[in-house]
Amino acid sequence: MRINKFISSCGVCSRRKAEEFITSKMVKVNGKVVTDLATDINEQNDKVMISDVQISLKQENIYYMLNKPKGYVSTMSDDRGRKSIQDLISDLDKRVFPVGRLDYESEGLLFLTNDGDLTYFLSHPKYSVPKTYVVKVEGEVKESELAVLRAGIVVDGERFGKCKVKLMEFKDNISKIELTIFEGKNREIRRMFEAIHREVIFLKRVAMAGIKLGGLMRGEKRPLKEFEIEQLKALMKDPDKMAF
Repeated sequence: MRINKFISSCGVCSRRKAEEFITSKMVKVNGKVVTDLATDINEQNDKVMISDVQISLKQENIYYMLNKPKGYVSTMSDDRGRKSIQDLISDLDKRVFPVGRLDYESEGLLFLTNDGDLTYFLSHPKYSVPKTYVVKVEGEVKESELAVLRAGIVVDGERFGKCKVKLMEFKDNISKIELTIFEGKNREIRRMFEAIHREVIFLKRVAMAGIKLGGLMRGEKRPLKEFEIEQLKALMKDPDKMAF
C-alpha cells in the first residue's frame, strides 16, 4: 500500500494532506524519514509515525451469527480438550470472539465479532439485553409454575430477575416453553427449572437483542445483515429501545 493511502486509511487525514506531511519530512517509516510519495508500506510489519506519533490502520469490525451445536464449549479453546467454537470458525481470516455464553449441553445463537464495544454491551448485565430460548422439559408444566418463574425465582439464596415465559406446546409428555431472560447468569435457565423441580432436556437460544437465529443449521454461521448490525448499534446508543 502506498504511504499516502496508508496514512489516509488510518483515519489521520486525506491523501492530499498525507502527501503534505510526507514532503514536509514529518513521516517516518521504521525510524527513517520518508519523503518519496511512491514509498510502499507493509501494513502488517512496518512502523509508521507522523511527528513521532505511531499510526495504524483502523480495525475492520466484522459481525457473524453462529448456531452452536450441543457438545461445544462457548470459548475459543478448552483446557479439557473438548470441542470449542474455534473448531467451527477456523475458516475465518479475522480473529473474532463469541458473545453470549451457552453451556456445553445447550445450543443456538451466538454472535461472533471483534467489536469490543458491542461485546461489552451485549454481555454486561446492566444493559438487560433480552435473550430468548426454547426450552423442553418432561411432564406438563403448570401455569402456576410459570408464574413463579415470571416473578423472579430465588435459587440457592440468589434472586433471579423477572422473565417472560409461556407454554408453547404440550405433546408426548414434553412441555415446550418459550422463555426470555434479561440477565444471563451461569446456567441460569437450568437452575430456574431445577428450582421448580423440572429438569431441562433441551435448551436452545433462538434470539438475542431482537436478532433471530432463523433457519441457520447447527454448526453453521453467516455474516450479520446490514440492518441487523444497524439494529444492534442503535440499541447500544439507546438501550431503552429494547422493548421486546
